[in-house]
Amino acid sequence: MSTSVINEIPTFSPADLLQQVDQLQRQLTELTQEVNVLRRRDETLNFSIQRFDEELRLAARLQQDFLPKTLPQVGNVHFHTLFRPAGYVSGDLYDVMRLDEKNVGFYMADAVGHGMPAALLTMFIKNALVTKQITEGGYRLLSPSETMSRLNESMIEQNLSAATFATAIYGTIDVQSLTVNFSRGGHPHPMLMRADGSIQSLESDGGLLGVFAGEVFEQKAVQLTQGDRLFVYSDGVEVAFSEDQTIDPDRWRQELLNRREMSSEQLLIDFADRLDASNGSLMPKDDLTMIIVEVK
Repeated sequence: MSTSVINEIPTFSPADLLQQVDQLQRQLTELTQEVNVLRRRDETLNFSIQRFDEELRLAARLQQDFLPKTLPQVGNVHFHTLFRPAGYVSGDLYDVMRLDEKNVGFYMADAVGHGMPAALLTMFIKNALVTKQITEGGYRLLSPSETMSRLNESMIEQNLSAATFATAIYGTIDVQSLTVNFSRGGHPHPMLMRADGSIQSLESDGGLLGVFAGEVFEQKAVQLTQGDRLFVYSDGVEVAFSEDQTIDPDRWRQELLNRREMSSEQLLIDFADRLDASNGSLMPKDDLTMIIVEVK
């Protein structure tokens, strides 16, 4: 005895078909509305990103305007600089300026962190930096230690957030006697490369700016001679030549020694090329800035 199974094809009435078609149309309308909402969100997001990008580019151009357009070359004393932000704007800032007929001042500041908050703090530091005091008889140049103390007190008086502080170094050079006086606060110690290629670290005491009121900043003096070069830099320079993104003074010192035969111009170009060729050149490890004071 055999049996057979017949698969019955379900049948739908016209009313059922119309109901299903209506349901599909409603679902399609809902999906279309969701797609339109997502498209509008995407357009809004793209507009916001473009606007934010434009604002950052404007901020970067504004920060560039605060950098010296030309560097004073006075007598045998010449200045060279390298400025490389990690992003659009930098937490580093520097300046080199004539103070009077025979004195040139230079400073560098490095605000904690990166990006816009750090850049805004450097703008405040630039405005708060005082190098001269007007007197009845004319003016008085402030010593580096006094300039740093006043800058520290200005930051303390602003009652900034607890995480807002900076490192800085300020120095002056008498272009006639070739004497450099400087004070630093938490900033990397300058390196002095003598004409014979030897290198020494110029150490002085001084804490971070904006942390403790009444901080004392030690002032050091160094005598330059023909062929000497003084390197002032932010800690991003030391990080740039480390293997694990940590500060490596010994590696940085060796990088300088390896280039002691280069001119200052060639040395900075070589540094820039080295950074561009490295794997991290599209995303620098840190803001980096360098000033070279050279006696020719």
